[in-house]
Parts: sequence; C-alpha cells; structure tokens
Amino acid sequence: MRIHIAGLFSAILLAATGVAQAETIKVGVVPGVYADSIEAVIPEAKAKGLDIQVVEFSDWTTPNIALQSGDIDVNYFQHQPFLNNAIKERGYEFVSAGIGVLANIGIYSLKYKNFADVPQNGKVAIANDPVNQGRGLLLLQKAGLIKLRDGVGFKGTLDDIVDNPKKLTFNEVEGPQLARVTGDVDLAQGYPHFIVASKAFDPSSGLIYSGVDDKQFAIIFAVQKQKVDDAGIKELVALYQNSPAVRAAISKAFANDQKLYTLPWLN
Repeated sequence: MRIHIAGLFSAILLAATGVAQAETIKVGVVPGVYADSIEAVIPEAKAKGLDIQVVEFSDWTTPNIALQSGDIDVNYFQHQPFLNNAIKERGYEFVSAGIGVLANIGIYSLKYKNFADVPQNGKVAIANDPVNQGRGLLLLQKAGLIKLRDGVGFKGTLDDIVDNPKKLTFNEVEGPQLARVTGDVDLAQGYPHFIVASKAFDPSSGLIYSGVDDKQFAIIFAVQKQKVDDAGIKELVALYQNSPAVRAAISKAFANDQKLYTLPWLN
C-alpha cells in the first residue's frame, strides 16, 4: 500500500492514521525508484509476515521529520553524507540499517549538446541541499565551467565557487523537482530516476555523469538508532537486496540503462 504525503503537513497527516500493528513497517520514500522498488518487495514481505506500507513524500526534509516523530519506521531516500548533514543540523540519532541502490547523477541540457555552447550568463538549476549541491558543483567543475575552492569536495556550496568565467547564475531547486525545470534553464543537475518518473526527457542524455563507483552515495535504509537491530527491518533489507522483483523495478526506474545505477551490495 502506498500512502501519498505532501510537504510539511505530512507528519500531521501521518499521526492521524493511528498506531500501526507490530508486524507493520512504514517506509518513507520519495517518488520514483525508491517508492517503486519498495512497492516491488511487498508481496515477498507479506509472505514473511511483514506488512510493508509505503509512505510517499514530495521533498527531502519531511521523511526525516517523520522518522524522528515515529510516524514511519524507516526511510529510504538519502545517502549517508546527506544523513550526516541532517544529523549535524537537527541532532537526529539515525543510523543506517543497510544499503540500497546507488544512483548516478548528471548535468543535462535541453538546449545544448555540449558545454562549449552554453552562453555567457547562462542559467543553471542545481540541488538546494548542501551535499547534493556539492555533487552538482563538482560535475560543473569537471566540465570546466567553474572552479571550486580547493578541498571542499562534495561539501562545496555556491559560496565556494572561486572562478566562473561564463558568469553562470544558479537557481537552487529541491532535488525531486529538478527534472521539471530543466527546460527552463540552460543546464540542470539531474537524477535519472526522477527524470524517468517525470517523463520529461531522455534520462540517458546527460552531458556528463558523476560515476557510480562511490558507495558513500548509495541510498540507505535510515532508522532511529534504537531500531537498528529490529528483526522486521533486517528482514526488509535482506528481502530488498535479494528480490528479483526489486531488481526489475530498479532497472525499469532507470530506463533499463545500467550506466545510470548500480547495486552496491553485490560488490
């Protein structure tokens, strides 16, 4: 079962649903591959006595708020560096109960076929959260469009740009919404699974990609610290990592293009 939750009212709406039965596990996700792949494991989980309820959020903030309040049992939308930043900012006591898919990211354009054609004062849409923004900026640096302050890595922000010869301007956008604004700018950071879900353009048309060899950016099953050894959550993770239905859902969510993702628990 998938429950759709929108924006900052989600925690209130979730609280109104009542207390779940012991065998129920509520999993917070965002649309696309994370929601679809959790949906795919539901029949296998049911056979093991687990009632998986998928709770879908439209942003990257509320899933952690809901996990903190106990309205969900686990969320599956963020990588460890993103969680580390959330812990630093909000004091969450969350840990990883296991890893899931590792998604590639790219820089896309619906106007230009190469970076050399991007005009002076071009507009760039980029993720608005610190870690994912840093990943996008690293790609722009790799493309030769900007230079970042030495040593900032994926923690870089717009304030760390020290050279911007084309005088690009940046629009900060919530990650799941980047696909929908790509046509309005010259360049946009993009997440292939969100592009597939939006049906906006070809997810394999990126001008440059980050690569899928860095496991720290694998999506994790985040739980409250005291639930890390919960038997039901361990069973969910094990089922997810071994389910053919999950792997098929992941492949479909990435347009069956294996360069856009990897399954890091296999390596």
